[in-house]
Amino acid sequence: MKQFFCGNREKLSKIIDNKSVIILFAGNAPTKRGDEKYPFSPDRNFYYLTGLDNENLIYLAYKNDLEFHEYLFIERTDLSEQKWTGETIGKDKAKEKSGISHFKYIDEFKKTLSNIIFSERIENVYLDLENREMKSYTPAFDLAEKIIKNYPYISIKNCYNDIAGLRKIKQPFEIERIKKAINITKDGILLMMKNSKAGMYEYEIEAYFDFAVKTGGANDFAFKSIAASGKNAAILHYSKNNRKTEENNLILFDVGAQFEYYNSDITRTFPINGKFTERQKTIYNIVLRGQKRVIESIKPGIPFSTLNKILKEFYFDELKKIGLIDKNGTIDDISKYYYHNVSHMLGLETHDAGRHNEGILKEGMIFTVEPGLYIEDEEIGIRIEDNILVTKDGCEVLSKDIIKEIPDIENYMSNTSDRL
Repeated sequence: MKQFFCGNREKLSKIIDNKSVIILFAGNAPTKRGDEKYPFSPDRNFYYLTGLDNENLIYLAYKNDLEFHEYLFIERTDLSEQKWTGETIGKDKAKEKSGISHFKYIDEFKKTLSNIIFSERIENVYLDLENREMKSYTPAFDLAEKIIKNYPYISIKNCYNDIAGLRKIKQPFEIERIKKAINITKDGILLMMKNSKAGMYEYEIEAYFDFAVKTGGANDFAFKSIAASGKNAAILHYSKNNRKTEENNLILFDVGAQFEYYNSDITRTFPINGKFTERQKTIYNIVLRGQKRVIESIKPGIPFSTLNKILKEFYFDELKKIGLIDKNGTIDDISKYYYHNVSHMLGLETHDAGRHNEGILKEGMIFTVEPGLYIEDEEIGIRIEDNILVTKDGCEVLSKDIIKEIPDIENYMSNTSDRL
């Protein structure tokens, strides 16, 4: 385990320029209200390089004359605070988990950084400056401002894209954890199918998934579960999960377990009463066949954008056949019924680092394939999502054991002993 994180840092050390410092922050949990905090979850780039999931840690490394030196800054022991919040990580345990050998305390960080900048004639400082909404304020942005002010000759560089490039290619250590997350998710989906009945609230069925996740060894959910019945399934990120289901409803579950910070992301759509109507079968099978067509195309060297193009071309023909699109329509007419991309990266984040709509597929990538069709006025929303690993010659469906064929779903749901 430690070797995985050491190897990630070694790869990064070869990417950054000479006479450079790189600094990453673990982060800390914000206050919810009063003295209550939100649960802490480590910055994923920090975790990817260190294997540490504790608050208020700083990783600093510098490269000079091709030598790479590393430090981890930890909190000083506070015996009084430990009685309230428990022990902070010490040097021995941090070294055992991360492989980092040199430690300093958080209150020594500024002085240490200043000394390194001066003595090593540093020219660049790498920080994780990801900012998608132009409103983030993080320790990295704060430090960047201070460095620019005090050392105007130093170049600030964003290391986010460098780390994202490494994270896009999954190693065996990561693949095994994603598989474990998928298996836990499978158990939860089957438990929901087994116990669903018309008249239950969406959250009542969702509770069976929660039970499976918490008893299956997962440390968290990959994201807020989507339990969308009827017309709610046409809302992509619906999460209220408070509607009472009705006879002949489909229910769409977009769910995922997180195992050791690695995520699964699976969607299954099934009839609340265990039987698809003929119309539901027609739409469902179009989505399923579209997914299979996309998966069959996956192999190294294929442009990522091709996957969505393949699906839209398939939908264009199929939706014309059933009259949802006029025979003289254009491919843009699909957007009324399908309005998202078919894939995104998966890993330490559910929408993992690395832009999913550009570049080419490479061996070791893991991403979703999740076609959907949404016909709100018919109260039909269907999405089928699996997690895919790109292999040397093609791909592997990591979630292949989670049933999705109509006969399998109906047989499974009809054979449960407690179904009414």
